[in-house]
Amino acid sequence: MSQFYEYLKMAVSNIRANKMRSFLTMLGIIIGISSVILIMSLGNGAKNVITDQMAGIASGQIALYTFDDTGSYYITEEDIEAIKESVPGIQAVNSYMYADGSTVTKKGEFSVSANGQMASYQYFSTTGILKGRYFNEAEYLSGMPVCVIGENDAIRLFGSVDVVGMNLDVTVWGMDITMTIVGVEAMEKESMFTFTYDNTPVTVYFPLTVFEQIYGMSADPYYQIYLLAEQDADTAAVTAQVVDLLEKRHQCYGEDIYQYESFNDYLATVNTVINVVTMLISLVAAISLIVGGIGVMNIMLVSVTERTREIGIRKALGAKTRSILLQFLSESAIITMIGGLIGIAGGIAGAFLIARIVAAVNPMFTFTPSISVSTILVTTAFSSAIGLFFGIYPAKKAAKMSPIEALRRN
Repeated sequence: MSQFYEYLKMAVSNIRANKMRSFLTMLGIIIGISSVILIMSLGNGAKNVITDQMAGIASGQIALYTFDDTGSYYITEEDIEAIKESVPGIQAVNSYMYADGSTVTKKGEFSVSANGQMASYQYFSTTGILKGRYFNEAEYLSGMPVCVIGENDAIRLFGSVDVVGMNLDVTVWGMDITMTIVGVEAMEKESMFTFTYDNTPVTVYFPLTVFEQIYGMSADPYYQIYLLAEQDADTAAVTAQVVDLLEKRHQCYGEDIYQYESFNDYLATVNTVINVVTMLISLVAAISLIVGGIGVMNIMLVSVTERTREIGIRKALGAKTRSILLQFLSESAIITMIGGLIGIAGGIAGAFLIARIVAAVNPMFTFTPSISVSTILVTTAFSSAIGLFFGIYPAKKAAKMSPIEALRRN
């Protein structure tokens, strides 16, 4: 152990004696390590903020629809009740219809996106209620003309969010309907997935059964429904059970009549894509580590040439081949390890700097770089391995040198 400590002292002493040359040798390692750390940290941080914002939109939601031109396999109210009773992990089931309309208030005339929803709509809302309440099951079943509007829309229509109990006249397909506002939804937080534009339609949510007055026909049966899985439920397993139940009830097992799209599947796909892109860019950045390793080997060969007399004297005094080998290997390993540590610090600092710049340019994409301890450990070990690998040839060359030849050269 004391001998190894001596090798380290000699290696550090030689590095300090050639500070500029040692730093330039480390530069390739520093750039490579800092690039990998920076890219991985930014990639993980961006992935976290993207998935968090996407999860806030529709996490756990599953759209289930039927490809059926005959109407024989449409989803009925009885099917929905069976799903609620028989399939564990289902928090709510919803379906909706929408139509374009208009409304006029003292603030002016506005286009309207009229959304007829089931009473379970409240479970699918991602913002929650600000004033009042959502319409209930009794209002849904009786087709009461009550509605819920958003916070921003309330301000646009009436100049205030204190609108619970007020009436809203909506015209849909030439039919005038007076709805009583029972609730105001909280404003959705701004994110990269939210956007507004001039003359954005006012969104009005009301019982789906009100559409019976507009269309003159029942909304039941449905060609599409939406499932909301419980927070810890396996959405894939839940969906499979729902499809199996519907196929059994409608006797169409194995005919792929019922198709589905899971938001969690989309989220997993987005995560996979971000991970793959981050990994590929990191691998490209890691190429500079190879270049840096070649630089280490080159400078160590120069060092061997410059120190041939020292090697000859040490071997003449009885130094073993193994001792010379370890001396030069430890020197190359220390160079790359120091370069790796500097690279790690530079990568972390660079990641936070870039994140701040991005946040200043686009406040909706504010995120914190995610520093992975495993990434730091792996890159540190890799930088040391690079030093050892590319230091083997110069070290072997020095170790195999005969003392007579070494003394004669200098």
